[in-house]
Amino acid sequence: MDTVLDNTKHEVKVIDRGLIYLTGIDKIISFDSEEFLMESVMGTVLLKGEGLEIVKLDTHDGVVSIKGIINSYTYDDVKKKDGETFFGKLFK
Repeated sequence: MDTVLDNTKHEVKVIDRGLIYLTGIDKIISFDSEEFLMESVMGTVLLKGEGLEIVKLDTHDGVVSIKGIINSYTYDDVKKKDGETFFGKLFK
């Protein structure tokens, strides 16, 4: 990824279900070898897979690379009345 990074944009690139690049990541909320929960500029991202591990983490530019078997990734951007997301309440 040889582009100038913009922290307000979100991009996801999956290569052969074995490597995923994400930009626009504000923080990693929790992770283990089967699941990553991340806060992005487009909402909360839940990545599921097997043998997942961080390859690159750049908190300044908001870039995360993860390798392993990628099974799915989903977004939760539904805000509750108090401004908290579903995952935020779930992982308290």
